[in-house]
Amino acid sequence: MNKIQIIVNNGAGTGSAVAVWKETKEYLQENGISYNAYLTRYEKHAVKLAGQICGKIPEGPIYLLVVGGDGTINEVLNGITDFDRVRLGVIPTGSGNDFARNLGILRNTREDLREITACIGQEQNGEKLQRIDLGKVSWEGCEKPRIFGISAGAGLDAIVCKKALHSKLKKILNRFHLGKLTYLMLTVQTLFSMRTFQANVTTDGETESYENMIFAAAMNLRAEGGGVPMAPESVPDDGKISLSSASGIPKWKTFFLLPLLAMGKQGRIRGFDVKDGSEIVMELDQPVVLHADGEYCGDVQHICFHCMKKTLWLLHRCTEK
Repeated sequence: MNKIQIIVNNGAGTGSAVAVWKETKEYLQENGISYNAYLTRYEKHAVKLAGQICGKIPEGPIYLLVVGGDGTINEVLNGITDFDRVRLGVIPTGSGNDFARNLGILRNTREDLREITACIGQEQNGEKLQRIDLGKVSWEGCEKPRIFGISAGAGLDAIVCKKALHSKLKKILNRFHLGKLTYLMLTVQTLFSMRTFQANVTTDGETESYENMIFAAAMNLRAEGGGVPMAPESVPDDGKISLSSASGIPKWKTFFLLPLLAMGKQGRIRGFDVKDGSEIVMELDQPVVLHADGEYCGDVQHICFHCMKKTLWLLHRCTEK
């Protein structure tokens, strides 16, 4: 068996990442499991590390663990050069952990590691692992499409993600395990200050127009932003992206509807819409902030979301939450 390769972000989340990594090493050493560890040292370092790992293992499965949060996972996904051989395991340490939460991955280090090592053993005995979809987003002027595991989107949620990346408040609240409050506070602030936009949305060849759009979130999994179920019916291996959007709703009314959105009840609200498709193209009337898994992509007007069907092998037996 090839050694387990581990990419570690010691700075993820609330400072507990160091403790989680320590416990991970202890578990692997106690069970005689060989591994190579790589610690990220700067932004986008995990992209480079994932590519190097894929390049240095000439044959056989690549067992790749990520000890970190959603941002680190996104970097790894964008660095992988051979999805057919990579088997990904996640030990979540971030503040949001939407990737892990959506797939029912426990935030219990030893239980997660037991599941990961069991999946490796099962594959070596001939059993199939679970394989899920990924999303890919491109926009005008982008050098390379961005892969996402959770979601990508334009408008309100993207602006909030952009602000959260540089939020001093988030860093403070993370120390007290209250990181989710950052997103709530920034959402309320942004809702009343942002400009709405017009959009022509083409889903698998069928076009619809939307006025006064507030957000459009292309969901690969069901929830983002610390567990907000933007697409409650989204399935991770159906070959489709779910575009959840809100348009034509007065901002003051949207404020009072946010609790329904948080509970996944937006289907009852006029102006909220979910479309499923393998490819979704958006043409906007003005530059709008775009994100992929919470990472800022740019202010753009032409966006294409594409589903990468059953691309990622997982070292988890996932129960979607």
